[in-house]
Amino acid sequence: MKINFSPRVAVLCGPTGVGKTSAAIEIASVLNAEIISADSMQVYRYMDIGTAKPSALELARIPHYMIDIVNPDDPFDAQRYADMSRNIILQLAEQGIPVLVAGGTGFYIRALIYGLFESGSSNLEMRTRLTEEAHNKGTAGLYHRLCECDPIAATRIHANDTYRIVRALEIYETTGQPISSCHQEHRLTPPLFDVLKIGLSRQREVLYERINHRVDLMVEEGLCSEVRSLLKKGYTSMLKPLQSIGYRHILDFFEGHLNWDDTLKTLKQDTRRYAKRQLTWFNSDSQVKWIDADHLDEIFDNVKAFFSP
Repeated sequence: MKINFSPRVAVLCGPTGVGKTSAAIEIASVLNAEIISADSMQVYRYMDIGTAKPSALELARIPHYMIDIVNPDDPFDAQRYADMSRNIILQLAEQGIPVLVAGGTGFYIRALIYGLFESGSSNLEMRTRLTEEAHNKGTAGLYHRLCECDPIAATRIHANDTYRIVRALEIYETTGQPISSCHQEHRLTPPLFDVLKIGLSRQREVLYERINHRVDLMVEEGLCSEVRSLLKKGYTSMLKPLQSIGYRHILDFFEGHLNWDDTLKTLKQDTRRYAKRQLTWFNSDSQVKWIDADHLDEIFDNVKAFFSP
């Protein structure tokens, strides 16, 4: 699909629990905009509570895209997300509908706006060796190596994310250049859209309190039942989506690795740490304009002015 102008896209980003979903819905309702989720977990069906998807009422109120599009055992990555989301943006732009991208998966947002970074440094032999090392000795040693050679990337990659750790080390050991430097250079390439990036912020103590409350609410709403339902459908605990925050914690409880109190404590702690990594990611982007999440009028005024002719 070809259009003769660069579509405008407003991005609402920030850490988990800050209030992106509610802000996007309120803004979209006034501007008659539609929302594209930028959450790497909300793409999966049957995973509603643990991914904090918009409610059925919220989904009925504003059209949402990139939610419930694949099963938990279907392959999905940033490239597929970017391709699908770009097509949606072009379709909405042709209809004159403003587009809000709302979510906290910074890698997906970057892939959408700039395309994926291609290092040209694929080294299958080294990747295989690193993957085998992770399998035989665990990921901890590789992550420690990444912390030494590329501390910036290490702050953005979870210590258990074997795929991304291996990929970062593969690039470093093949080129001698940290992947974080490659990504920074890639970020200087022109964006594919006319973009406004607004980061929603809160005081750290307030954000952590909201995260703790969200975890309690997820449990009350039936997170354990949701995980049991996934297992009954035949989805195994080894699937990448079920190794994500929330799901892996409940699975650890089911398997007897943690008691209930430790499960909740660890889940809250890991969610707070994830929020901290998200903040590190978005803070590294100088184009993000940070606004307090409670200042909805200010957020709305910025988005409205951006979409105005």
